[in-house]
Order: sequence, then C-alpha cells, then structure tokens
Amino acid sequence: MTTKAMSQRVTPHLWYSKHAEEAAQLYAKIFPDSRVERVTPLPAASPAGPAGSVKMVEFTVLGQGFFAITAGPHDEFNDAISFLVNCDDQGEIDRYWNALVEHGGKAVACGWVIDRYGVRWQISPRPLHEWMTDEDPEKVRRVAEEMLRHTKFDLAKLEAAYKGT
Repeated sequence: MTTKAMSQRVTPHLWYSKHAEEAAQLYAKIFPDSRVERVTPLPAASPAGPAGSVKMVEFTVLGQGFFAITAGPHDEFNDAISFLVNCDDQGEIDRYWNALVEHGGKAVACGWVIDRYGVRWQISPRPLHEWMTDEDPEKVRRVAEEMLRHTKFDLAKLEAAYKGT
C-alpha cells in the first residue's frame, strides 16, 4: 500500500525524540482530512535503540502527507521550520489555534503556536498573504502593524486595517 506521504514528490519528515505516533494522532483529531496511515516499528537495532524501539509513522494532515519517526533525542524543533495553515474564516482560526493550545501547546505571537511536541504552527487567515503583498505600501504598513499586535489572529481587525476603517 502506497500512503499519501510516499506518493508525493516532497514530504515533510519530522524526527520526534518521543511520541511521533501520539503527535500524528493529535493532528488527525484536530484537522479535517487527516489520519494516521501506518505505524511501523523498525525491525533492526539502530543507533537510536534496539529493534522495535524506533517507530516510523506515516500520516496525513489537511490532505498533506507527512512522515515521522520516534528515534530518541536529536535536534529540537525550532522556529526555522513551521507549518502554515491557511484558514478560510475566523471559525477555522479559532478551532485550530484553540485545539493546539488546549492540547498542551503554547501561544506565541503573530499566529504562531508551538504544539506540545515542539512543532511550530502558523494559524493564519488565507487573505493575510495577499494583504501583506499589496502594491499599496500604506495598506501593507497598516496590516503589518495590526498583525504584530496579535497573538491569535483576529480576521476582522486585520481586514479593517487593510481597508483603513
């Protein structure tokens, strides 16, 4: 069986010190069109541990295939990589943001949440990119200043800044 993650040309691959399967199950619970496809213990001993201790996890989040491993301590997740979730309305922003925070995540700033496993997520309104790249520098300035005031995005306030109302 070919999973979503293995059928894509580029697939995000995440190394968890612990709990890759648990993280994938949480993401599948939070986001629609998401599921854990397969969990496979590595049948051979590796530098990360004895046979069976390393788990390979294939999963889908919002239709995007991912691959992850639980393979012991390594580099921590950090702000250099994040997953941008483009939301269609305030309800989506609230639902995803709140779910990540309520399941042990940490609210940061400008739409960012660090989930309880250390993975960075940007929960953002879909039009924000368009507003931030508008040809009118005054609109961009207003949106940027408003954006920087937010932890969780308020779509109505960002749109009002864009429109100058």
